[in-house]
Amino acid sequence: MRVEGKPFRTVWLDGQTRSVKIIDQTRLPHEFASLSINTVFEAAHAIKTMQVRGAPLIGVTAAYGMALAMRTDASDTNLDSACAILAGARPTAVNLRWAIDSMRRHLLALPLAEREQAGFAHAGAITEQDVELCQAIGGHGLGLIRAAAARKPGQRVNVLTHCNAGWLATVDWGTATAPIYKAHDEGIALHIWVDETRPRNQGASLTAWELGQHGVPHTIIVDNAGGHLMQHGEVDLVIVGTDRTTASGDVCNKIGTYLKALAAQDNGVPFYVAAPSPSIDFTIEDGIAEVPIETRSAREITHITGLGADGQIETVCISPAGSSALNYAFDVTPARLVTGLITERGVISATRDALAKAFPECIGKRS
Repeated sequence: MRVEGKPFRTVWLDGQTRSVKIIDQTRLPHEFASLSINTVFEAAHAIKTMQVRGAPLIGVTAAYGMALAMRTDASDTNLDSACAILAGARPTAVNLRWAIDSMRRHLLALPLAEREQAGFAHAGAITEQDVELCQAIGGHGLGLIRAAAARKPGQRVNVLTHCNAGWLATVDWGTATAPIYKAHDEGIALHIWVDETRPRNQGASLTAWELGQHGVPHTIIVDNAGGHLMQHGEVDLVIVGTDRTTASGDVCNKIGTYLKALAAQDNGVPFYVAAPSPSIDFTIEDGIAEVPIETRSAREITHITGLGADGQIETVCISPAGSSALNYAFDVTPARLVTGLITERGVISATRDALAKAFPECIGKRS
């Protein structure tokens, strides 16, 4: 995708410094900056502090973290240590474990002398795979937007999305936004309702920023406005991403997604989840009972960061001193509320049978 007209990805290798470069997403939307990652510890720090975030990008960053670890020490002991360091960075997104396991299997089969070069090559392959998956999801989701446009000729298609499942959450294109970008580039009249997505406001700060960079018409709304818009016929479909989708079709995504799904069902609005296969956990059936839900710092709720009147970025407290806050990062949307999963292999129903049929090679192979 583009930033001020220049093509960018969220992660790339710097040929001169031999470091991994990322966009520091904690500084968006007011400042666009990149930083270098040179060690597995720095990769884990970037994931934990959400300098990189989004399930697919977390996985790719972890893969490069493993490669960086092999540059320092290619032993089995250090390989296992790198796995543990990265796996502990964030608990919910299954892509993290998927990427770590893929790297570990690949590297363990090789002599120590080959592991550094092979590590970067395999991380690069995971990177390119992510782009291909997102492009495929974009193509399949485009059909849904085309169909919505055909139902209301001459009018814009209104899509609501939650949090950021855009190119900033992946290497390129995004998951939930890939169909949006493809539809926009095709000339379909679109308008995107962007949930602010408290408490980190990743819709307002990230999704709105990247849509604006690509020229896609959009409006930021408070999280609680989605149901009202649906009641008044202002939402044609909802497309969100996923951090972990279970074998039965339950979807774990950013906190507040469940409420959007309930409102969509009550108002007859199709609710779609863009789900690349690395985000599907075929070892878990019951999302509510089995998916680990990350609890983050209360400060994300009690404080907010933005651009002050003097043009400086500042953080202020918005809650009374002494009040406690509980910060769940994700919730689970039951499969019964999901109209369909937009995968790289097509739009499928959120059911155990449909997932097993679409990805037979994955059954029983995820850890």
